[in-house]
Amino acid sequence: MTRFSLALLTAALLSNAHAAPLTVTVLHTDDLHGRLEPTKIGENLYGGYARQATLVKQFSAQDPNPLVLSGGDTFQGTLFYNVYKGLADVLFMNLMGYDAMAVGNHEFDDGPEALATFAERARFPLLAANLDVTAEPLLKDLIKPYAVMSVGGEKVGVIGAVTPDLPQISSPGPNVKMLELMQSLRSSVTALQGQGVNKIFLVSHLGYTLEQEVARTVSGIDVIVGGHSHTLLGTFTNKDFPASEGPYPTIVPNPDGNRTLLVAAWEWGKVLGRLKVTFSDSGAVESWEGNPVPVTADIAEDPTAKRMVETLTVPIANLRQRVIGQTTRGLNGNREVVRRRESTMANVLADAALDAAQNAGAQLAFVNGGGVRASINAGPITFDEATTVQPFGNTLTVLTLTGAQIRAALEHGVATWSENKGQFLHVSRGVSYTFDLGRPAGSRVVAVTLNGQPVVDAQTYKVAMNNFTAGGGDGFTMFKGAPRLDTGTLDVDILVRYLQERSAVDAEPEGRIVIVNEPKP
Repeated sequence: MTRFSLALLTAALLSNAHAAPLTVTVLHTDDLHGRLEPTKIGENLYGGYARQATLVKQFSAQDPNPLVLSGGDTFQGTLFYNVYKGLADVLFMNLMGYDAMAVGNHEFDDGPEALATFAERARFPLLAANLDVTAEPLLKDLIKPYAVMSVGGEKVGVIGAVTPDLPQISSPGPNVKMLELMQSLRSSVTALQGQGVNKIFLVSHLGYTLEQEVARTVSGIDVIVGGHSHTLLGTFTNKDFPASEGPYPTIVPNPDGNRTLLVAAWEWGKVLGRLKVTFSDSGAVESWEGNPVPVTADIAEDPTAKRMVETLTVPIANLRQRVIGQTTRGLNGNREVVRRRESTMANVLADAALDAAQNAGAQLAFVNGGGVRASINAGPITFDEATTVQPFGNTLTVLTLTGAQIRAALEHGVATWSENKGQFLHVSRGVSYTFDLGRPAGSRVVAVTLNGQPVVDAQTYKVAMNNFTAGGGDGFTMFKGAPRLDTGTLDVDILVRYLQERSAVDAEPEGRIVIVNEPKP
């Protein structure tokens, strides 16, 4: 080889070793929950797949190297899901050109079958590094730990993760196994790095708190696209939106000595996440800019997506508009309320469950806060609204419990009060409990009464609840082995019947749940 050709080869190698920085634009959503149509906040409409499609197409055309990602929980929450079981949603995700999606816990609400049908039609990979689906024949080839993609001529890795409490809060079935989270993520990072990938994204259905822990613990992850906790990050002047829970992106120092950017896009497609991130030639995050974009009613609807929504609406239009009840003041089922304190919507659901279980001898009823999915506005109540409040297709179960088990369940419900978890329990009429947040978890419940009398530890009571909670969902292990009666009555049918039997439903907080020593905001 001549000195001249050797010089050219050396220059070429140096050029490859010091490639130009790569800028990637992440367009992302999470927790869409079947919201094909816009959602009303106050007097204004936000979201809807037709307007999301407009924005995704617009930014994909104008922004450098777009990567369209989902943080999971596309399933569950509206009549569209009840009828189509996610197949409507996958049509729109294919149309918008999603590149990858984290598997969320609600993707398993109808077992592996519905998720497999969705995944077979998806033109993008479904990812969860901490799931072992090799023993589940329906899913073994459909859920991967990670994917490698070409972005801007370079290889980029995308890993997935789902909340570790999946078996407690959904229905993955006996063949789907959880893997230890941090180790499974490290293994995927190592595998990607072994393929020469040094720019790694995590599509996560772990929630904002755990995602920050991942960023601090696992080396090699540059950007986390979050989900599960319905977290709003960023800066907004919009008065319809709640207070942001943190900056967009949230910056967390990672074990590499670099930084991990953490983003999320709230819920229901009300905003579209948009983050531009520039990587150095070594794969480290160098700079960034972005903020979620509100999906407002002044955004033109994509014509194709609009026609798709209209077509998919036809079979359920009559069902959804049927009036089944009235409320003059409305019923509060906001997530921030039902996972921490007494709620008028939850009171109605608990009373409806108690009424439905009277023939089975029920004396009280529980409703888990995670099972209350929406509020109902003042005015006529439609079947559509009832299904939005109770979307899961759970059935009514009656357990025979000791007073000690009842107290243990209430203790479990308030143990994670500060974390807004779905295990928080609401109770039916005639029941009251008091808990003291100044006391440690496990000893916070200081009083439990039924019809004015203390609940006795050694006495047995018949307690109505949904089959998810009765089966140990949300970590209610104290119910294991309790005598049970499964009625098979659907939760939405229980609510509809309760509303139809009354001229109007206007619940008020009545001291069913009393909080002592609540921290000041």
